[in-house]
Amino acid sequence: MSTARGARARARIEVTAAIKDEARRQLAEDGAAKLSLRAVARELGMVSSALYRYFPSRDDLLTALIIDAYDSLGAAAEAAHAKVADTGPIHRWTAVCEAVREWALGYPHEYALIYGSPVPGYTAPDTTVPPASRVALLLIGIVRDAHQGAGVALPPLPAELGPEARRLADDLAPDLPPAVVTALVAAWAQLYGLVSFELFGQFNRVVEDRATFFRHAVDRLGHGVGLVFPQDTGTGGRGGRAGS
Repeated sequence: MSTARGARARARIEVTAAIKDEARRQLAEDGAAKLSLRAVARELGMVSSALYRYFPSRDDLLTALIIDAYDSLGAAAEAAHAKVADTGPIHRWTAVCEAVREWALGYPHEYALIYGSPVPGYTAPDTTVPPASRVALLLIGIVRDAHQGAGVALPPLPAELGPEARRLADDLAPDLPPAVVTALVAAWAQLYGLVSFELFGQFNRVVEDRATFFRHAVDRLGHGVGLVFPQDTGTGGRGGRAGS
């Protein structure tokens, strides 16, 4: 790459970062629904036509911000898991869930962008799916390791839910029992429900010691998907096989 081309590439990276930073500032002030390319350009001292060379539309800019948010959340969860990867499944599960909460509290506007109210007129493209899946795949991996090792306790599964449970298992984790996959999907939804209740104020004047409450709640979610290991102290111990 020539020196001139290298300088242009660096300049493009810097301008793209500046556009995203200004867009995030506007998200914090006005919300995603009011994000405007013209307003971003104005604040950066750019003409709109110049900004369109980086992001052809508001939706393109939103998509870039959404992917960045999902990747940031996924990276935080994966880093937390890496620190406890040699411990028991409940400890690993709780560490990932707590990382999700900590990230959300540290980046509330980015969390609201990906797990808050939908942006009117915006439909997320398929490119958002892989980054959005990072936390879910991490939780599935923890349960898979337990299932292949000490075992998991099968959650109850009503007969009428059987067809949907099998479909979910086929789509998400064919190597896990349908009852476990169904419980995993419910736990995934409840995890973000807990975080959203705290972040958006529904716990105000209800839950005071929120960190302790959260840890207890996600521990129960882990047991609900079958991670029932009485001897799992979080230091690498494994309990007996509870089922598979």
